[in-house]
Amino acid sequence: MSPRGLSAGVSQDSPGSILERLHIDDASNGGQGRERNFLVYQSNLLDEVLSPVRREVANRPFFMKAVKRIDNDVENGKLEIKEKLIRNNMLVTVHNKSLLSGIAYCISSCSMILVNKYVLSSYNFNAGISLMLYQNFVSVVVVSMLSFFGVISTEPLTLRLIKVWLPVNVIFVGMLITSMLSLKYLNVAMVTVLKNVTNVITAVGEMYIFNKHHDSRVWTALLLMIVSAVSGGITDLSFHATGYTWQIINCFLTASYSLTLRRIMDTAKQVTKSGNLDEFSMVLLNNTLSLPLGLLLVLVFNEVDYLSTTPLLQLPTFWIVTTLSGFLGLAISFTSMWFLHQTSATTYSLVGSLNKIPLSVAGIFLFNVPTNLDNTASIFFGLLAGVFFARAKMQEKSQS
Repeated sequence: MSPRGLSAGVSQDSPGSILERLHIDDASNGGQGRERNFLVYQSNLLDEVLSPVRREVANRPFFMKAVKRIDNDVENGKLEIKEKLIRNNMLVTVHNKSLLSGIAYCISSCSMILVNKYVLSSYNFNAGISLMLYQNFVSVVVVSMLSFFGVISTEPLTLRLIKVWLPVNVIFVGMLITSMLSLKYLNVAMVTVLKNVTNVITAVGEMYIFNKHHDSRVWTALLLMIVSAVSGGITDLSFHATGYTWQIINCFLTASYSLTLRRIMDTAKQVTKSGNLDEFSMVLLNNTLSLPLGLLLVLVFNEVDYLSTTPLLQLPTFWIVTTLSGFLGLAISFTSMWFLHQTSATTYSLVGSLNKIPLSVAGIFLFNVPTNLDNTASIFFGLLAGVFFARAKMQEKSQS
């Protein structure tokens, strides 16, 4: 048997098998073939020793590809994990911003009404038009400063824009003044319930002016609002006819402001330089135009004599509270715009309706409002009717 045939027929798994094979060859061929076998052994041994190296070298590209593939998989896995973490963080951030903006809107809107009630009732301040005028002046100063320093952008007040906006502003001023006068004589809870009548007037106005029809759920909610307002007035232990009169006028003016704003908004946008009219520009426009009209009404209703004799203007705390009310009025505009940007109009409407519940409870307890079970039930019935109305409007909008 030749060494070539032996080497081909024996397992070549380890160098030990080569030594065993060499020993067998020496015994069969004798001394004459030992030199040749030794040379063959060296060659086979070298081949066997180098073959793993060759295999490693030959397999290195595949190994490197496998390593790269694993690295890529790991990197892709890390990227997916990072993307999930980023998405989760963004989601948490969005939820946090929505929650924060909603809380800010609720606090500012509730605080504004409570502070106004405190100024008009606790301080017994009898110049509601002057209070409105001062609050609007504070808003104009703050918005103008923010616009001057580039924090916000507002539309310039051109003569064409003023002419278009003046009818809306007249209604706006009347709405603010009647709100002040009604809040002086009525408790916060009843004012909140009676404001629901505004929704009824607005719905009727939409039907006749804009030919917009509502479904049965909306009209059912509106009917419940009317019933709650009537029952609340009948059971109101602190009933004041003057306050109710001012509040009914306020409901009509508020509904007129909403309906007129829809008709004039498109025209107003056309006369602006940018073709748009955002919330900040509306705040500046409304409050700036209200200053001369407010001064005229102060003179007409002769509040100057009262202001010249009242000792309240000498109290620093009174100025702090009234200035705070001006900032809160502006804060409502900012937080409502922020809340709408973070959520949606339907969420904004629903939260606004739900916000009236803690406002009414706070008004009853903070100002020691005399009440009974029937009046309390009427108030909460009206508040729930407001929530039902908001949900009905949401469903109507989703179906249209």
